[in-house]
Amino acid sequence: MSGRLRLRRGVVVATDPLVVEVDGAERPAWADTTLLGEMGEGDEVVVNVAALDLGLGSGGFDVVHVNLTRGLDQQADGEEHVIKLNYTSLQHAVEPVEGLPGQGTAEGEAESAAASAHAPVLVLPLHGHLAPAAWAVSRAAPGSRVGYVQTGGGALPGSFSRDVAELRERGLLCGHITAAPAYGGEHDALSTAGALDAAANRLGWDALLVGPGPGIIGSGTEFGHGGMAALDSAHAALSLRLPTTLSPRLSSSDPRDRHVDVSHHTYTVLELLLAPVDVVVPAGEEAIAAALEEAPGRHRLRSAPADLAGYEAAGLPSRTMGRSLAEDPLFFAAALAAGCALGEQVAAR
Repeated sequence: MSGRLRLRRGVVVATDPLVVEVDGAERPAWADTTLLGEMGEGDEVVVNVAALDLGLGSGGFDVVHVNLTRGLDQQADGEEHVIKLNYTSLQHAVEPVEGLPGQGTAEGEAESAAASAHAPVLVLPLHGHLAPAAWAVSRAAPGSRVGYVQTGGGALPGSFSRDVAELRERGLLCGHITAAPAYGGEHDALSTAGALDAAANRLGWDALLVGPGPGIIGSGTEFGHGGMAALDSAHAALSLRLPTTLSPRLSSSDPRDRHVDVSHHTYTVLELLLAPVDVVVPAGEEAIAAALEEAPGRHRLRSAPADLAGYEAAGLPSRTMGRSLAEDPLFFAAALAAGCALGEQVAAR
């Protein structure tokens, strides 16, 4: 039957990196320790083998579903009573960021709407834009508080992204909210709109980066892909009257024609948006600007520089889908230019 979980018993044989023996074969695995706790050698576990069995590139490992050795007697801390991943076997209680002090009254909601107008949002098409965009914001607006709202469209666990961990460690992100259906960030939100509002008005972020986690999903169709999360995120930002900018998905060397130059993901989002947004084009990319000028909608094109050499020297993540910055400079230039434009907005306030 289609849709059934592919669960198998296994034994942890290594923890760094995690390796689980399943049916006599040692297989790479990943465990969300935020939900499941730490793994130890010799632990008996149940793993979901669907991604590895299907040969998925970015999901080419088993995922631990439960630790039978040490995971059945764990006690949850805190008094949270709102559920995420509700009515699944992974449902768990969280304290939603929407419920932080100051919300829930008519007066508080009026203040929220007024304050939101000053916090610009950059909508990311996929997770690979996060690190270059955050770095570029820090260069254009030093000392600004820029945070990340993780949405659906890619990996849902907040602990999965190595990029987020590195950006937080370097001080290039001031916080991380996971908005439903994503979970497990420093704060959990029940909706993208709730996450953006809380970030701007309760957490004091100066600017917001919003986009999917790693490993964008796709079916090769017009609407069936994780890039559609950008449409929802942009609409959420616009509904809160936040200045909204879109970072376009660009590529100079993607092997798939539909993603070369301006990706069809970006065209689709621009066509379906119900209100105009700013779209940033890397300086000097006249052909890209001309292509985006022909995109549906009354969107506003902006140009900003992309410091590829500076970003590469920073030692931050510089590969996308197996391609290096040198192999696909346009991909990184799009994110760097968009981050620079966002930083300029913050610095001008």
